[in-house]
Amino acid sequence: MGKTTHASDLEGLTLLGRKSTPVRKLETFPNHHPERDYTVTMETEEFTTLCPLTGQPDFAKISVRYVPDRKILESKSFKLYLWSFRNEGSFHEHLTNVILDDVVTALEPRFCKVTADFAVRGGISITVEAEYRK
Repeated sequence: MGKTTHASDLEGLTLLGRKSTPVRKLETFPNHHPERDYTVTMETEEFTTLCPLTGQPDFAKISVRYVPDRKILESKSFKLYLWSFRNEGSFHEHLTNVILDDVVTALEPRFCKVTADFAVRGGISITVEAEYRK
């Protein structure tokens, strides 16, 4: 029989099952299959941030695709992490690389790619992809 979630997997998870407020914190749990390469993809089409100059809202589809090593990203912490950008002004290119850096710091994955597909504004859409390889 394969490994399932253990009680110890929940240690250190402070956001799951609690009140939701935006927070710049990514939580992880142990990968029970570190001997195998497999891909995890987390996506949302509900990401919002602000233009750093005008303060107008920018909307994006954010996708994080990674091959875990020893840790897996807990999804509620990822949601609250993304929510923390809602009232910040940032250029799309910088924001995408910040997300990649934060995910890589939290997970230490074998591979990670962040794609930010921003909605059209002013007649132009912008898609930014940032990648990390161990």
